[in-house]
Amino acid sequence: MEDVRTCPYCAEEIRAAATRCPHCRSRVTAFDPERWYRDHPERRVAGVAAAVARALALPVGAVRVGFIVLTFVHLLGPLLYGALWLLIPFRPGGDAPIMRALACGRDVLDSVLGERRRETPNGSRPERHNGGETEPPAAGVLPLRRLSS
Repeated sequence: MEDVRTCPYCAEEIRAAATRCPHCRSRVTAFDPERWYRDHPERRVAGVAAAVARALALPVGAVRVGFIVLTFVHLLGPLLYGALWLLIPFRPGGDAPIMRALACGRDVLDSVLGERRRETPNGSRPERHNGGETEPPAAGVLPLRRLSS
């Protein structure tokens, strides 16, 4: 018996490799996350057109022409291409570039905040110095420096 799966639209059993459901004729590959990746043999620049074409079962040339046509409509082609490049992972099951950038930013933010937490282990703000005297900061007030005149 060959591999089968259920059509998400009509709930009939179809072949696992099917692009369209033979019962309701809807495309079943568009929302399959395993098909959305940029590392295809047909890729030229960043693989976005090849990824869209493979996921939507369209010719790669038609998708490329679509991006070129959208370029003349308020520059939507390059904007959409860039957004899809950020959202579509390079390899199947991999992380998208935006997710890698967010994870890197989160690591940097955690390291910066971690250093500040180490300086004040109890979570309070450090005391400020005014003319040699030390006083705790007022509750709910941001500490401001007075500029010397």
